[in-house]
Amino acid sequence: MRFQLSPEHRQFSATLHELLGGADTATTARAWAAGEHDRGLKLWRALADVGVFALLVGEDDGGLGAGPVDLVVAFEALGYHAVPGPFVESAAVAPALLTGAKLTALAEGDLLATVVAPPEVPLALDADVAGVVLDLTGAELTAAEAVRSIDPVRRLFRVPGATAGPVPDLGVLAVAAQLLGAGQWLLDTSVAYAKQRRQYGRAIGEYQAIKHLLADVVTRLELARPLLHGAAVAGGTFARDVSAAKAMAADAACLAARTALQVHGAIGYTAEHDLGLRLTKVRALAGAWGTGSFHRDRVLR
Repeated sequence: MRFQLSPEHRQFSATLHELLGGADTATTARAWAAGEHDRGLKLWRALADVGVFALLVGEDDGGLGAGPVDLVVAFEALGYHAVPGPFVESAAVAPALLTGAKLTALAEGDLLATVVAPPEVPLALDADVAGVVLDLTGAELTAAEAVRSIDPVRRLFRVPGATAGPVPDLGVLAVAAQLLGAGQWLLDTSVAYAKQRRQYGRAIGEYQAIKHLLADVVTRLELARPLLHGAAVAGGTFARDVSAAKAMAADAACLAARTALQVHGAIGYTAEHDLGLRLTKVRALAGAWGTGSFHRDRVLR
């Protein structure tokens, strides 16, 4: 299979990166983790204006009627900039569960939705700020209690009464794209740091050990990317290909996270450094919407 982004997809990606690059998403994420949503909701509306939440909504309901490729482009950018909020749930999963006025509101960015899909998605993300909490039958639920998350920006809630069902493949695809985007940010940031951090009179990036670490990350990301893009255009093998993409993207992002921490050294452990936002994000997303074991088993089956 040969896959290449179209000029329109590349322009969409550039638009998102330009918007998010100037939005100080790190400050927004820290505020979101503290329960302060104003900055995040302002950014949510800005992303709605460029069509992120309308991608999978049909044109008759005020959406764009786009497809999985557009979703991947959007979520790679969202993952790169560590944007907080229930984006997977609202943009990738909820369009298939909502109808009527609520679906139109979702497409326009006026409604935040979150989803619980046990057993693979047992907790609802940001249920306290979402306007609607759904299970896979489309039933609306009520959030019960907050649950501590390894990533403070991913605020999780236990929801009673959810009907169990298969993990939604479009949600898995979106999370895989987020992981790939986060991994790319970790690589780019590590390369930039290696060029400017000096030790024994030389930039640390000149040392072979650092070069090899970073080259391994490049290889893993570049092997994961065609699986992700291939899954977005898959037909009858969509479920299998999405699982393969999620497993590979998670592995690549985790390697990027470990390497970034090695390259940055002690400064990478500090709460003030933006690296920490990606380290916890990658760790959380690697197991979200199905663990690596779950997805490898599904590929095998």
